[in-house]
Amino acid sequence: MAAGNVNPFNVSDSEEEAEQRQDGVDTERSPSDEAQGHSLGPFSPPAYSEPAALLSSNRTSPSVDGIPASAAAVSGIGAETRVSLDAIAAQLLRDQYILTALELHTELLEAGRELPRLRDYFSNPGNFERQSGTPPACKEQGVGPGGPLNRAGSISTLDSLDFARYSDDGNRESDERVAVLEFELRKAKETIQALRANLTQAAECEIASQERKNYKSSPETQEPIRPLEKRALNFLVNEYLLKNEYKLTSITFSDENDDQDFELWDDVGLNIPKPPDLLQLYRNCGNSLPLHRDTTDVAVSVEPSDLPGDYFTQEPMQQAEVIQQQQQEVVQELEYQISLLNSEKQSLAEQIKKLQSDIQALQRNVSSEPTAVAKSTPSKEIPNCDKLPLDNGQYLDIRGVTEMDSSSDTTKTSTTTTIATDCTENTTTATQPHGKLKANGQQSKSSVQFDQPNRKLSPAFHQALLSFCRMSADSRLGSEVSRIADSEQSVMLMLGRCLPHIVPNVLLAKREELIPLILCTACLHPEPKERDQLLHILFNLIKRPDDEQRQMILTGCVAFAQHVGPTRVEAELLPQCWEQINHKYPERRLLVAEACGALAPYLPKEIRSSLVLSMLQQMLADDKADMVREAVVKSLGIIMGYIDDPDKYSQGFELMLLSLGDPSERVVSATHQVFIPAFAAWCTELGNLQSQLIPSLLTRIEKLLKGEYGLDEHKLHMYLSALQSLIPSLFAVLLQNAPFTSRVKLQGDVPPIEVTRFPRPASPLQDVATIVGSREQLAVLLHLYDHQLQHEGTTGWDSLLWVVNQFLPQIIDIVGRINVTSSTCVHEFSRFFWRLCRTFGKIFTNTKVKPQFQEILRLSEENVDATAGNGILTKATVPIYATGVLTCYNQEEDRKLLVGFLEDVMTTLSLSHAPLDSLKASFVELGANPAYHELLLTVLWYGVVHTSALVRCTAARMFELLVKGVNETLVAQRVVPALITLSSDPEISVRISTIPAFGTIMETVTQKELLERVKMQLASFLEDPQYQDQHSLHMEIIKTFGRVGPNAEPRFRDEFVLPHLHKLALCNNQQTVESKRIDIATQLFEAYSALSCCFISEELMVNHFLPGLRCLRTDMEQLSPEHEVILSSMIKECEIKVENKGIGEAQGSISIAASLVGEDAKTKFLSKMGQLTTSGAMLANVFQRKK
Repeated sequence: MAAGNVNPFNVSDSEEEAEQRQDGVDTERSPSDEAQGHSLGPFSPPAYSEPAALLSSNRTSPSVDGIPASAAAVSGIGAETRVSLDAIAAQLLRDQYILTALELHTELLEAGRELPRLRDYFSNPGNFERQSGTPPACKEQGVGPGGPLNRAGSISTLDSLDFARYSDDGNRESDERVAVLEFELRKAKETIQALRANLTQAAECEIASQERKNYKSSPETQEPIRPLEKRALNFLVNEYLLKNEYKLTSITFSDENDDQDFELWDDVGLNIPKPPDLLQLYRNCGNSLPLHRDTTDVAVSVEPSDLPGDYFTQEPMQQAEVIQQQQQEVVQELEYQISLLNSEKQSLAEQIKKLQSDIQALQRNVSSEPTAVAKSTPSKEIPNCDKLPLDNGQYLDIRGVTEMDSSSDTTKTSTTTTIATDCTENTTTATQPHGKLKANGQQSKSSVQFDQPNRKLSPAFHQALLSFCRMSADSRLGSEVSRIADSEQSVMLMLGRCLPHIVPNVLLAKREELIPLILCTACLHPEPKERDQLLHILFNLIKRPDDEQRQMILTGCVAFAQHVGPTRVEAELLPQCWEQINHKYPERRLLVAEACGALAPYLPKEIRSSLVLSMLQQMLADDKADMVREAVVKSLGIIMGYIDDPDKYSQGFELMLLSLGDPSERVVSATHQVFIPAFAAWCTELGNLQSQLIPSLLTRIEKLLKGEYGLDEHKLHMYLSALQSLIPSLFAVLLQNAPFTSRVKLQGDVPPIEVTRFPRPASPLQDVATIVGSREQLAVLLHLYDHQLQHEGTTGWDSLLWVVNQFLPQIIDIVGRINVTSSTCVHEFSRFFWRLCRTFGKIFTNTKVKPQFQEILRLSEENVDATAGNGILTKATVPIYATGVLTCYNQEEDRKLLVGFLEDVMTTLSLSHAPLDSLKASFVELGANPAYHELLLTVLWYGVVHTSALVRCTAARMFELLVKGVNETLVAQRVVPALITLSSDPEISVRISTIPAFGTIMETVTQKELLERVKMQLASFLEDPQYQDQHSLHMEIIKTFGRVGPNAEPRFRDEFVLPHLHKLALCNNQQTVESKRIDIATQLFEAYSALSCCFISEELMVNHFLPGLRCLRTDMEQLSPEHEVILSSMIKECEIKVENKGIGEAQGSISIAASLVGEDAKTKFLSKMGQLTTSGAMLANVFQRKK
């Protein structure tokens, strides 16, 4: 029974009709009385209603304390009237004393004396629904003074409460009405399931008695199995297979009978007792008679006392025909109700009204006695069209036509058709949205007539004869084929049933062709269960969908979301994503990650910032596939573009750090391209980009610099790259909050933006024009921005003042504390300042950035000789300022400024005897770009011709860093002449400083003429008598040989390096100064260790390498015994190599015949080994001697 159909002031229809027959069957109610009676509603009692009048009415109430209400009413006429509890309950409900009625209901429940009236009333949520307007029932009935009640929970309606209804989201009235409708639909389905019990019993009696006699008279003819028997036997067979461990067979059997639920016996048929299992049936098949079962259809049984006196006088034949006709009507009515319930969720209030009227009509038809039809004449049945069951207009049932032809004659069929047609025409004025469609279906069905043969064959013979037509209507597919859909609604239902069977049989490569069909059916199907199944099929359509297939599925999901709205997206699509979040295939998890982002605009905002955000966060932390985490980061960026809950800022910040720390480069790249710009845009709206986000990153960088265990360069890169990605958003904030914002007007005379004005963005989201709105808008803002900085100043420009007075000083201070020898850190900060200055413009760089660096570096003439105050020149501030700020713009004045700065730094560091690490870092960073090679050579030439020997020494050492990146033409034209000039310098220290650069040239250059010039210069250092006692020169040469020897040209190593190392080792044996001797020996040990890995010919090994090692061992025996052990091992290895080479040459003279014999033996041995298995015993047998 549908909950919305319960009227608390009326007893059930069957009781009302029975009472009317007892009090007076022939009493007819006038049309006015009929209308008046129908106008009574749950909340509009008539003013004249009193308890006494209620008791004296012709309606019966349930008996209380064993006394029928009618008897109590009769006894109430006397002096002492006893009012029944049912009457009291009815009066309380009529007068709107709801709480009192609830207390009465609770006490009666505790006492075990429940009143059906109160139970039905409090189990109906429609009685407590808050409606924005007047409900349809109230419009007709008139609402009482109290109006409709607010929805309230009761003991029996907890399952119908919507706990999300009273959330902070407001009064979601449409959702409330849908919830009530779903509850009523569930109640109606329960009623229909109870009524299907009659259908089950009717199916058992479907074959006529005459036909059964025919089968019994001829044993060779076996009665065909009926659907009910087939389902029962299938259930017992599957149960037997499971009990006896035939699980695979059971699975196959279940797949072949996919239209049956083998876990529920009630699926076989309602109110059918379950028989014993197959084993018991086999054991008892010949020992006992079949059990007798008493089955009574409660819905149609009546008490004998309620029957009229002439009931038993009617002919039995007429009685049987009436019963058969009624059963057919019940079947038709139930089919119509099932199809109607499948579509009723598509309407709201009007659909509820239709459901109430249909369920009440169904109850009257089922609970009415068979005598009501037998007693009434055809003339009385025709006008009373609402008593006739309506045919199912959803299908043209081929089976129904056959059964009708075989069970009724021509006259009866034509009469029934005429009556049904008249009733259909009278009911086409219904207001339901599908009323016209149903009426058209009925008319089309009733208009189909067939010529009946003038034969007198029995119906059983007809049916047996037609059974040879080989129509398969018992299977699932046969059932679908035998019913032809004649409306859009029935087409959707048919697709929902057939698609799950079609999809598995479509080729994987072509399954995406089914996506439009699945989505359309899932969108329009009325059944939530079927929609869920279809969406499940959609997400599992392809085992491992590729990019194109995922795009198709996502496009369909977005179209589905646009059509159905946020509520169904949350209820139907999101669960599918949640189920696939831990799927074993990464492509399926990738589909989920992409779907979360694609569906973000169509989800409720609460779900978007809670459930979806949590799903993506879990996938980002747990998923092992790089491509999945990359898609998760992109979807998180989309979520950040739609989120509007300020409390989620901290969660977004943690997600940003988690994404930046991902080990995959593609995930980090997606973070910079999508997530950080979207998160920065949200922070800009919240107003905490400058107050929270950027300061938080700077604080983390400062903590890294204070770490006790050294600097974590990976985390520094992570934080600094995030700051670099935030630069466009920071500049956009400056433009949008500038004093000139109110004067912005799009004018045609604004010059366009130069192509090189901004650095190339990593993604469109980092383009300042995209952030601001358009390129034209940005052009106007930039014009006003430059004018403001150049002429009007920054007064009142808070966002710019924050950058100048807080951000820049803090980041410059951080730069001064990083390790200058870390090329990675220097490069990261250099790129950051370069992007910052290019984004903020040349005027900002010249007026705001450069002055702050110059104030710190203080490069002035009076401080050149002072060591104090120049400590900053040894920090990373120098290379970052030179490579990150001074290289932003490449005009002539900018290049001159860079050259002058480097010359000043080189001079200052040289004269103050400070470490050259900051200058080296500058040369390494600038030398990586060939555009600055000429500039660096200009700076070094300034050092070559400088008057100070210290500066010339520094210039000579800088050449070593520059040679590796400069092309050979520049080396030949600019580098080597400068080095030869320095190698003849009056100061010996300058000459010694050129040796590492000469060695690097020998390592990297391939021009023979150039190599010969360098070789001659190095030979002069070694052979010139004036350098024989130059200990530092010898140390530098040996160190250079050890560094460049393994990578130098083999000829240079064999003819120059090894012989001179031998000489130096031999001379070191005669060294009398022990400190110099140990220094040379240590450097020789390092050089020989490096050269021992190279290929050395036997001649060089014997003539130079081994003698040099023996001389070195002589020194180490006296000075460093631990080195002597290593040298002895090296000498032994070299001697073994020489011996092995001699043996190899002797073996090389073996005859060709002997080698051929050896090859033949080898072939036989390998073939023997190839025939072996992995058994160890067999392998051992191979080497045993044959006996």
